[in-house]
Amino acid sequence: MLDQSEFIGKTVFVAGGTSGINLGIAKAFAAAGARVAVFSRSAERVDSALASLRALGGEAMGFTGDVRELSSVQDALSRTHEAWGSIDVLCSGAAGNFVAPAAVMSSNGFKSVMDIDLLGSFHVLRAAYPFLTKPGASIINISAPQASIATPLQAHVCAAKAGVDMLTRVLAMEWGPEGIRVNSIVPGPIDGTEGMARLTPTAEAREAVIRNLPLRRYGDLNSVAKVAVMLSSSVCDYVTGVVLPVDGGASLAGPGLFGPSA
Repeated sequence: MLDQSEFIGKTVFVAGGTSGINLGIAKAFAAAGARVAVFSRSAERVDSALASLRALGGEAMGFTGDVRELSSVQDALSRTHEAWGSIDVLCSGAAGNFVAPAAVMSSNGFKSVMDIDLLGSFHVLRAAYPFLTKPGASIINISAPQASIATPLQAHVCAAKAGVDMLTRVLAMEWGPEGIRVNSIVPGPIDGTEGMARLTPTAEAREAVIRNLPLRRYGDLNSVAKVAVMLSSSVCDYVTGVVLPVDGGASLAGPGLFGPSA
C-alpha cells in the first residue's frame, strides 16, 4: 500500500519542473513532504513554481539553466546535493515540440528537439549520477506516445523520445546493480500541457482525440503525478526499466490520435 509519508524529508529534483506535467509532479512530491528542486530556462517560471511549491508547506529551491548545457545541469544538481544531501528522486521532463512535415523541416528544427529531449535527458541523468542515493534512488523520465507510435509531422519527436525510452532501459541495466531504478512515464492527452495545446489547437481537434480515446476524456496533471509518486515509492521497489503509458488507452488508437495526417 502506498504511504506518501515515506517521502517526508526526501530530496526530489525535477528538470523542467516549472510548468505542465513536470510542475504537477513537483507539487505532488512537495505535498507528500519532500524537499523539491526545480530547473528551467525561464527565471519567471522558476519563481512562480517556487511560490506554488512553498505554499504546500515544504522546502523548495529553483535553478535557471538549459538542459542542453551539461555544466548548467551539473551546477544545479551539485548545489541541490550540497544543500540537502543525496537525491532520492530525479525526474527528467524537459521537452520541445512543433508540427512540421519532415520534407520541409529544417536541420536546426530537428536538432533542437533532439538536443532538448534526448541530449537534455542524458545530461540530466549523467549529471545526477554522482549525487543519487545508492541504493534507493528512483529516476523518472517523461516520454511521449510518439516514442512508439509513428506519427506524421512528428519525426523529430518520434526519434527523440524513442531515444529517451531506450536510454531508460539501458540505464536501468547499468545502474540497477547500485540499487537505482530507472523508468519512463508516457503521458497521453493531458489537460493543461503545452504539447497538447499545440497538437490539438482547436475545439474540433480536441473532440476528435476524445472520440478515439477508450476512456473518452483527457487526463489531468495529477493523473501523471500520482504515477510518478507511485513508481518512486517502496510499492514499486522491484520495478525498473518500465515504459509505462498513462494515457487513457490512447496508445491503442494508433497514430491518428496525436496529430494530423501527413
